[in-house]
Amino acid sequence: MSARQLNERQTRECQSEQRSYLWGFGLALVLTLIPFGLVAFTDVERLTVWITIGLCALVQVVVHLRFFMHITLASNKREDLLLILFTVLILVILCGGTLWILFDLYQRMLPNMMP
Repeated sequence: MSARQLNERQTRECQSEQRSYLWGFGLALVLTLIPFGLVAFTDVERLTVWITIGLCALVQVVVHLRFFMHITLASNKREDLLLILFTVLILVILCGGTLWILFDLYQRMLPNMMP
């Protein structure tokens, strides 16, 4: 903070923002430690571990968007949300197309070794 005095509204706003960052940090930490603890300290089925890691990753993306990037469903932030959703769509198309090509090539090159 600077040396100037903040009025009461600015002080409340600053405290609210700090509280939001702390909640986001805590949630991100918990969502990181859950899969780590599951892999490191338990003997759970492989599929359960993969599903848990995927779910925690998706929730963590939402936490980062909400608490750190301040992307909400408010009307003034709708453009930012649409930009992020379009980027996700492009990434899904690129990754999906790449996997499709790789599996097709794998099937054509080694058809008897498909799992």
